[in-house]
Amino acid sequence: MDVTRLFSLEGKTAIVTGGGRGLGEQIAIGLAESGANVVICSRKLEACEESAHRLEQLGADTLALACDITNQDEVLQVVERTKKKFGKVDILVNNSGISWGAPVEEYPIERFNQVMQVNVAGLFMMTQAAGREMKEQRYGRIINIASVAGLVGQDPRVLDAVGYTASKGAVISLTRDLAAKWGRYGITVNALAPGFFPSKMASTVIEKARKQIVDGVPLGRLGGEDDLKGAAVFFASDASKYVTGQVLAVDGGTTVI
Repeated sequence: MDVTRLFSLEGKTAIVTGGGRGLGEQIAIGLAESGANVVICSRKLEACEESAHRLEQLGADTLALACDITNQDEVLQVVERTKKKFGKVDILVNNSGISWGAPVEEYPIERFNQVMQVNVAGLFMMTQAAGREMKEQRYGRIINIASVAGLVGQDPRVLDAVGYTASKGAVISLTRDLAAKWGRYGITVNALAPGFFPSKMASTVIEKARKQIVDGVPLGRLGGEDDLKGAAVFFASDASKYVTGQVLAVDGGTTVI
């Protein structure tokens, strides 16, 4: 197959959770630019609608939906409405997530549980719902957004958020296990592990420790507005059809030093 066709997403339908802003929106734009129909969902419908409008200007067919991924009924509704509009679910990008910062010895257990509920249980429910459709059609591409925080320990002077790091480690383990279980159905499951990108969730950390963060990046900068697109399209397309259970760090080299 011609390499341009390998990377094409023409005729494919993607769901991107947390696609109304930040990294989720960047990924949604990349999928749309590669030809996919894109369903954007998050708790804030207005942000999803604004993002969907931007994608429509790129020529994509879109759908914006409100969804709390910790609510199973809402998760199921997203999958059903996606099927109703587009007929299928080919790609799922699990990007929705939250964080909470506090020293380990003071970390409130209710906050730890909340982070795990969204970042792990919510991701699992969305994956389970979309995965049923993918299993039936014997084709699917699942991309979980992990973090370099799930790969290596974090200096508390930069990131003191043990619930977040634990949740992203769990996402990586879940990625590998699902890849082993669902590969026989033509479903690939991979993860992206971004380093520090400017976003609403990361803004406080970056403001506090920008120099220390950048000094630890061999490429000498934070992630940019196009830096996740290519990796996401690779995992979403047939260019990666023989790749599953893998974690790709998109971090400017942070995890190699």
